[in-house]
Amino acid sequence: MLELLAYLRAHDFKTFIVSGGGIEFIRSFSETRYGIPPEQVGGTSIVTKYETRDGQPVLVRQATVNFYDDRADKPVGIHTFIGRRPIAALGNSDGDFAMLEWVAGGTRPRFALIVHHDD
Repeated sequence: MLELLAYLRAHDFKTFIVSGGGIEFIRSFSETRYGIPPEQVGGTSIVTKYETRDGQPVLVRQATVNFYDDRADKPVGIHTFIGRRPIAALGNSDGDFAMLEWVAGGTRPRFALIVHHDD
């Protein structure tokens, strides 16, 4: 995977991670592990509110899901946060099918691949 990401970036592709996992968790390691900065990561998010506590501004996570980035919602999240249909997408679960279908359905040449592991 690291080699593929390096190859794509060397050929002027912008790479993203779009996951059903928690966006804050994935952002914590995406840059050091994959070379993908936090602003190029999408994922499931939790409602977060701004508050002032003891005179200090803080962001406080709530006990509510803001956006669940899986299945049919995954292409919606890509459209909402990235703003364009990717020309290539790779997935590794049934939850990626809608994303891959949407990417492959574009009018220009597209690439959609699933590595469906069973471990």
